[in-house]
Order: sequence, then structure tokens, then C-alpha cells
Amino acid sequence: MNVHSFLLYLCDSKQSKKMGKAKIFWTVIRYLMAAFMVYGGVQHFLNTDFYNPFVPAFLPFKAAVIYISGVIEIAIGLLLLANKTAGIGSLLLLLLMLAFLPTHIWDVFSSTPAIGSHEAALVRLPVQLVFIGISWKLKNVFYK
Repeated sequence: MNVHSFLLYLCDSKQSKKMGKAKIFWTVIRYLMAAFMVYGGVQHFLNTDFYNPFVPAFLPFKAAVIYISGVIEIAIGLLLLANKTAGIGSLLLLLLMLAFLPTHIWDVFSSTPAIGSHEAALVRLPVQLVFIGISWKLKNVFYK
């Protein structure tokens, strides 16, 4: 089995012969985003201290917020993996990326950015916008 056939199989074995290259590309992106989300979610449990500065001060129970957001990220990642749930996973991914946007904007203008430096905050904001764009496209491709 070559790489192209394998990717077709991963995308949807029933429709693999009808699938275009664009759908294959976005399916690969979907799997990459799923891996990113699961990895990030697991990090909420393994590296909790890293996430403390990202939780707004007005929220109580910072540790619970970090753990719950980790569970949400893992769940979205798992939803993105399965063909039957990729649509809802892509919609939830978009909503999550949009929900994180105000934090990234705030970080750019903060005197003490949660990410650690103004340079990192300035890099992270456009990256977040790219993630929003990818999430929007995944939603358009997979959410029906």
C-alpha cells in the first residue's frame, strides 16, 4: 500500500476513490490538529504550572480550569480523529480557538504576558489566527 492509498483509507475507505486531493489534504490537517489537541490537552495534566498564568485572575479554582480545559482539548482531538465525529470536532475546535483569541490579544497588550514575553505574545497571536482559519476550513469541509 502506498502513501496515497493509505491516506485515502484513513479519510474514508467507502469514498476513497471519489475523494479529491483537497479533501485528502484537509483530512491530513485534521489528523495533525487532532494530535496537537490531544498533546496539548495531556500537557494540562503533566505541566499544570505552565498553564497557571493563562487562567484569568478573576476565575476561581485555577487548577480545575486547567484540568477541565485539558479534558476539553483531548475530547476535541479524539472527535477529530473519527470520520463520524470529525464534523462536530471541527466545529468545537473552531469555537475553542475563537474562545482563546481574547486571551491572546490581551497577552499582546499586557505588561506581563502569560506566555512570558512580548515577542512570544506577538508570535502567538498570528499563530492563533492561523489556527482559527484552519479550524474554519475544517468545519467547512467536515461539518454537515
